[in-house]
Amino acid sequence: MKRESIDQKYLWDLTDLFVSDEAWETALTELKEASKAFQLYKGRLLESRETLRSALETYENLSRKLMNLVTYARLKMDENTKESKYQGMVSRSEKLATEIQKENAFFIPELLEGDEKTIEALLNHEDLSHYKKYFSDLLRKKPHILSEEMESVLARVGELGDAPSNAYGMLLNADMTFEEAVDAQGEGHALTNGSYVPLLMSKDRSLRKDAFEKYYKVYEGHINTLSSLLQSEVNKNIFFSKMRNFSSAREAALFENNIPVTVPDRLIEAVNNNLESFYKYMELRKKVLGLDELHLYDIYTPIVSGVDFPITYDEAGTMVTDALAPLGKEYQEGIRSAFSQRWIDVYETEGKRSGAYSAGTYDSRPYVLLNHKDDMNSMFTLAHELGHSMHSYLTRQNQPYVYGNYSIFVAEVASTTNEALLNDYLLKTVEDKEKRKYILNHYLEQFRGTIFRQTMFAEFERDIHQRVEQGGALTNEFLCDHYLKLNKKYFGPDVVIDDQIKYEWSRIPHMYYNFYVYQYATGFSAAIALSDQILKEGKPAVDRFLEFLSSGSSDYPIDILRKAGADMETKDPVSNAMKVFKEGVEELEKLMS
Repeated sequence: MKRESIDQKYLWDLTDLFVSDEAWETALTELKEASKAFQLYKGRLLESRETLRSALETYENLSRKLMNLVTYARLKMDENTKESKYQGMVSRSEKLATEIQKENAFFIPELLEGDEKTIEALLNHEDLSHYKKYFSDLLRKKPHILSEEMESVLARVGELGDAPSNAYGMLLNADMTFEEAVDAQGEGHALTNGSYVPLLMSKDRSLRKDAFEKYYKVYEGHINTLSSLLQSEVNKNIFFSKMRNFSSAREAALFENNIPVTVPDRLIEAVNNNLESFYKYMELRKKVLGLDELHLYDIYTPIVSGVDFPITYDEAGTMVTDALAPLGKEYQEGIRSAFSQRWIDVYETEGKRSGAYSAGTYDSRPYVLLNHKDDMNSMFTLAHELGHSMHSYLTRQNQPYVYGNYSIFVAEVASTTNEALLNDYLLKTVEDKEKRKYILNHYLEQFRGTIFRQTMFAEFERDIHQRVEQGGALTNEFLCDHYLKLNKKYFGPDVVIDDQIKYEWSRIPHMYYNFYVYQYATGFSAAIALSDQILKEGKPAVDRFLEFLSSGSSDYPIDILRKAGADMETKDPVSNAMKVFKEGVEELEKLMS
């Protein structure tokens, strides 16, 4: 489908970023000049209240303008990834970002060189008082921030640190080729990194098995290179953690958002303590599929299929809006704004980036990229991305720029809460038994993919970093053997753990995200806890949730979530999510009988 053929109401409106590409070019030139002027503050940041205020405001202004430039270029490129013009604009804006970072490397170290009493006195003035949390956080980081010269060196080394991830991406996306997967009728199907999971969802078991075996055969053939790349990535994480005086790579990664290192451990412990309910789900899958043996190539194919559940985009918008009624009229009005003010780029078009996301800047509306199909999965994707967008929208309405964003640790909470409320709405309004089974199975699959799978990844990531920090090496034998053991533990006795799965770690790009994956599971668990409170408590829980959405980074994420009703330093939210999962499995089992 050509983009030009789409009704304008289904295309996002980027004019609050830039009215044209020419306006973007002008802003890029102006920012280059403005960034040089910031050097005038060097050595003077704490000389007076006026100078400090001016420097902070100028620094923020540079950051805001830069984010507008980068975001506009990326969004335009994602409209058509084949368009070289926007590829160039992305490259130029990101290069400018690197230059500004290098030029302004003095800023944070100079602030931290100041006497704490002097800083405190300056912040006591009304026009600077809202920076108190910002400076408190800076001072917390002081032991881990280096001299201006060393910060500049690390900024340059950081570019080299991207090499393992970049090489990994090129190997997967450009160099790997796969044999066709053959179905039961002998017909070939293109096998790629993108088609692999869809093929595993096929009803044709011969096709699933052939795709599984041929897919991992290619990874096996590259396993020495893939092991070396992951070893380099782990070494990089450990190097930067040591340079910044942390005791471990995990402590360094979690320190930025002040997340206790016990949080991912609590997650892993809570999930490990509740694997029996997951085993029961696998047992139900085996029974429903009528298999003597349930293999790992059988876990993606739907156990509820053949359900006709067409939902147009406009219908999905109405249903999502109605489903979010428990969050109040103002929240619903925000959702309606997403449709009326063209936050959303709806349909797949030629060259458009795949998938879905929510993006934007402090100065723009939130933007949502979709590739909508008229089905239930797309409706849940819409609800999910609107959750992100409303989180951004309410944060920017209620927080100054310095706190106008939120951490990755809480990023999935709003989106998953929306999905949980949509799931509840559907189960309360849909009477057809087959559709109810379909909805419930969809919900349980989210648990499988988000809590159980991501926690297994988090456990693997924790273990491989600890091994290197304790003097061990990440040989391909260790990586494969350890990953195989984790699969056996997580899937339990009713699943045949095919030997090829030991190579799966090498196809997971999140292993290059530096302790990122656990946050999918903690965020999902928190969302299940909060949505449960919203539905049972009503207004008190809603008020806490809206306060959470409006808080941005004005407090640490662990504290913001605790105030909302989910204390992630305990096992309670994860254990509660496990209880909800168990009840869902039992309900689906009854519906299937």
